Amino acid sequence: MAKIKAGEKFPNYTVDSVYGTDVIKGTTIEKIMNGKPTMFWFQRYMGCPPCRLDVHLLVMNYEKFVEKGVEVVVVMQSKPEIVLKDMVDKTLPFHLICDPTESIYKDLEIGDMEKDSMTEADMAKFAVKREMMAAEPEKYEHGEYEGNEAQAPAWFWLDKDMTVIEAHYAKNIADMPLAQEALDKIK
Repeated sequence: MAKIKAGEKFPNYTVDSVYGTDVIKGTTIEKIMNGKPTMFWFQRYMGCPPCRLDVHLLVMNYEKFVEKGVEVVVVMQSKPEIVLKDMVDKTLPFHLICDPTESIYKDLEIGDMEKDSMTEADMAKFAVKREMMAAEPEKYEHGEYEGNEAQAPAWFWLDKDMTVIEAHYAKNIADMPLAQEALDKIK
């Protein structure tokens, strides 16, 4: 498959996910979306401090997404048992899809981060994340390494019938919409 673009249908992968404190095996993207527009954040793995912060920020803003009728899903290269062990809040109000074989990343051609791709805006966004992590270092200590350490993130916004509204393949770890930036896109 090639990189997915706006206007194309998102594949209905069969996946394993963590929801709340449960592991759900063999569900599909369609079932996870439950007929709602959905935003997908593809991150690296649960032990990655900036990725862990992004999950925490999505948890903290989840009700705002729900109020706007949009579902949230995170995808990581982590195994379900590591997600459950290392979650900041110990429960998730949304699905976190586990792709430890990186098959979805490869299928969607979400490649490695580009070297020297940090713009001034990316550096400013990453500095804010570093400050948040420094304020609560025990929450954002580096956990277990999993998957591809150089994995670039990506973000997809799908309408309720799985058509891609917006696709963003990030160049680096900071080149991603924060929870509030994603919320601002919803009309």
